[in-house]
Amino acid sequence: MFFLSDILNKKLKLPTESEALPGRGNAIPTAANHYVSGIAQKSEAPEGFETVYFGMGCFWGAERLFWQTPGVWLTAVGYAGGITPNPTYQETCTGLTGHAEVVKVIYDPAKVTFGELLRIFWESHDPTQGMRQGNDVGTTYRSTIYTTTDAQLQAAEASKADYERALKARGLGRVTTEIMDAPVFYYAEEDHQQYLAKNPYGYCGLKGTGVACQVPAAAAAG
Repeated sequence: MFFLSDILNKKLKLPTESEALPGRGNAIPTAANHYVSGIAQKSEAPEGFETVYFGMGCFWGAERLFWQTPGVWLTAVGYAGGITPNPTYQETCTGLTGHAEVVKVIYDPAKVTFGELLRIFWESHDPTQGMRQGNDVGTTYRSTIYTTTDAQLQAAEASKADYERALKARGLGRVTTEIMDAPVFYYAEEDHQQYLAKNPYGYCGLKGTGVACQVPAAAAAG
């Protein structure tokens, strides 16, 4: 017999290889161009630019936050950190793919530092909630930073330690953010790309803790 509690429990626990959905061999369709900038959605980072992936709960509001940041060249939403290849949105919502909803951010370090992106990340959501973000519950809504350079990884870890100290000083819990080298990123469906530009009054669950993030000097310069 299958109970609702079984589904909810799976959403709060990452699946094993044997539990994960099979997925598919080919990428699912997505947008050809960024709805706001018009840049080809799957463009490679220009020379000298860098890429990072942030998970902050529902990716709709998180993506808007970054495409509005000066120095960010291109954003996209998708799924990363899981097992199932080329998952659909419906599949990730079951909690049986292992993926988090993330925003791909390509930025120009000459115009915005990685430290500034980290500050925006930490201050714009609650990184202490584990497998949820506010009313959005499940493994897909976990807090993540997936890096693409050693410098990014070190800066992210340093900023996590500093921000955790600031949170504890305010009586808040430990940071549960998953930080690691970027795994495979799968683009989400076209409807999800730049969702809040297409639907200005759509849902946005972003809510920070109110605790300021003092980015370490090394991260601020990165």
